[in-house]
Amino acid sequence: MSENGREVVVKTVDVKKIYVLGDEKVHALRGVDIEIYKGEYLSIMGPSGSGKSTLFNMVGGLDRPSEGKVYIDGADMSKLDARQRAWLRCHRIGYIFQTYNIIDVMTALENVTLPMIFAGVSTEEAKKRGMERLERVGLADRAYHRPRQLSGGQQQRVAIARALANDPAIVLADEPTANLDTKTGAEIIDLLHKMKEEAKVTIISATHDHKMLSASDRIVWIRDGRLERVELRENLKIETGAIGEGGA
Repeated sequence: MSENGREVVVKTVDVKKIYVLGDEKVHALRGVDIEIYKGEYLSIMGPSGSGKSTLFNMVGGLDRPSEGKVYIDGADMSKLDARQRAWLRCHRIGYIFQTYNIIDVMTALENVTLPMIFAGVSTEEAKKRGMERLERVGLADRAYHRPRQLSGGQQQRVAIARALANDPAIVLADEPTANLDTKTGAEIIDLLHKMKEEAKVTIISATHDHKMLSASDRIVWIRDGRLERVELRENLKIETGAIGEGGA
């Protein structure tokens, strides 16, 4: 799929999501159209309850819309069966979570190689590739440490290495700096930007952290379930603790 000479890896068409809570219907998304390009860093921002997380889950194939279409790598997600969706999530999408979600009883290396094992990679090859991923995030010397032996920032680096396990086209980062101090959060932002440049993956981040905007190519603002606006990073004036928009 190509638009304006750029390859589109994710596209939503009039996506709506309605949750039924008892007798009440909650409209989390009210018709969102967006195209996300190969190799870009896109940040999704919005207040709590805006629909930001719902949109994030849609573009990652983690949830299905009530109405509308979601295309990932040109595939209509609504037409894929459970096995096909699982293959897509395993091979084409990497996930980074706010709470790291690495397995406590496994070493850093075992956590990173787990998606490779699920993908059918041999143990020997998975170990080799796992060490390469850990080296890429600066944790080769912590390969045999378990999560409780690692700092929060190191655990998030393990999560990033795991997200890159199967050379995905898309990496989804859900509030990746929320549980980190300012300095460590800045290091993780720099690392994600570096991974985008080196691995040429598309990074889609749902975040409240304004510092993440400096690494973004585009920023999407969601409010009340609608796409409020999309801005190029270069058109934003970012100051400490605030975002100012030229001419706005």
